[in-house]
Amino acid sequence: MADLTDRTLITEEDIRGAGIGDTLRISDRALVTPLAADLARERHIRLERAAGKAARRKIAIGADHGGLEMKEALKGVLDEIGFDYQDFGTHSTEAVDYPDFAHAVALAVSRKKLDLGIMVDGAGIGSCMVANKVPGIRAAMCYDEASARSSREHNGANVLTLGGKVISIDEMRKIVRAWLSTELTEERHRRRVAKIDALL
Repeated sequence: MADLTDRTLITEEDIRGAGIGDTLRISDRALVTPLAADLARERHIRLERAAGKAARRKIAIGADHGGLEMKEALKGVLDEIGFDYQDFGTHSTEAVDYPDFAHAVALAVSRKKLDLGIMVDGAGIGSCMVANKVPGIRAAMCYDEASARSSREHNGANVLTLGGKVISIDEMRKIVRAWLSTELTEERHRRRVAKIDALL
């Protein structure tokens, strides 16, 4: 039995590394990508979850008044898929300035207080601009599952921004699940992201 309890994400590569009919021991909090789950079924590989082997990843979340409703729905999605979160506000429908909240979310990620960030404003654009002003942040405004996966797999995005007025709650759920279940793994993408990070 292979022990993968230190992994927070189980991918196709993990499944391909196991023999047909093997058992893989994974953390009870690990995310399994859809392709990995399909391949495991195809190869009759059993994924056995073990409690308490990996810490839950923590997400910084925030919103302005235009994204408040979606931020509250986001909490339920994070609870469902096993992520802790810290809410940086806003907490009411009173008009506020999105840069204040986007900056707080991005700083928490940049300073490594939290692992990733998700910020919601009316369109997702302004918050993305703000977050990308913070050193070490690679923010992406995503509008569907494909852009969410690409922002992580190709660009190593560590902050996701969403438009609470331009996507539905159901679309948000799909985008967030896709974003959190995708990692920057291939060397060619890592090399390109390193070039982004080296820019002044």
